[in-house]
Amino acid sequence: MDIAFRLVDVFTDVPFAGNQLCVVADPPPDLATETMLSITREIGFSETTFVTAIRDDGYDMRIFTPAGELPFAGHPTLGTAFVLVTDGRVPTSLVQRTAAGEVPVDVDTRGGAAWMWQLPPIVGRPVSDPAIVRTVAAGAGLSVDDLVPGLPIVAISTGIGHVMVPLRDAETLARAERDDRACREACAAIDDAESLYLFAVRGPGDVVARMFDRSRSIGEDPATGSAAGPLGAYLAEHGLAGLPGRATVAQGEAVGRPSFLDIEVVRDDDTWHVRVGGGVRIVGNGVFHL
Repeated sequence: MDIAFRLVDVFTDVPFAGNQLCVVADPPPDLATETMLSITREIGFSETTFVTAIRDDGYDMRIFTPAGELPFAGHPTLGTAFVLVTDGRVPTSLVQRTAAGEVPVDVDTRGGAAWMWQLPPIVGRPVSDPAIVRTVAAGAGLSVDDLVPGLPIVAISTGIGHVMVPLRDAETLARAERDDRACREACAAIDDAESLYLFAVRGPGDVVARMFDRSRSIGEDPATGSAAGPLGAYLAEHGLAGLPGRATVAQGEAVGRPSFLDIEVVRDDDTWHVRVGGGVRIVGNGVFHL
């Protein structure tokens, strides 16, 4: 059995930056979940996607990390949509369906970019236990004094939960180091979140972030669209970085994959609507022989 795949870099305008993605656009209909996970581990990227259905208005897909299946993820959404639009299989404005729900996506193949409107943010309860706050800081290799006083640590989800961790400045962020045990414990204690998303505001519309995943198999992610959306809602709620409005989140420099995630946040009644986008580049293709 031969299974074709595409390699894509997302949240970058140039190849070999941003976040890497493997897209399996035509998996056999009887491809087992265990085989999907094996393929994901073989390619070794943070995520691999499998398109399970093509519809007139979009497609359905499943998302895997080396640790297991996810209900939603950001750069897999944009990268998969870009591949399918490039191949002429779906319209440029489409709806992606995953376990988390339906996400509208717009693709500009000529401009090399894609955007998605994420699901409405679900905000957890801010962390009030000092012991958990210390664990969060330890998970980032930092101390409690490195956190911004007066701003909450809280898990927010637009399809998958990430813990928002505000740091004093970009220099503090640069010296953060992921501690495996404390990172896992902190994520588990805070709404069973996927990651600690550390960030610092550098100015209006200018934010820098790092994502420490709860899983050692991912470690530090170079670009995390599913966390940038929640961050946009957080910043808008607290009037930071000039939001609501537009901002760019720089991520990935610490792991040698510079990435730029554009976010737009608007208010609608009692919730925030968050749009996340960036550059996409198809950089390769191949075939698995199984």
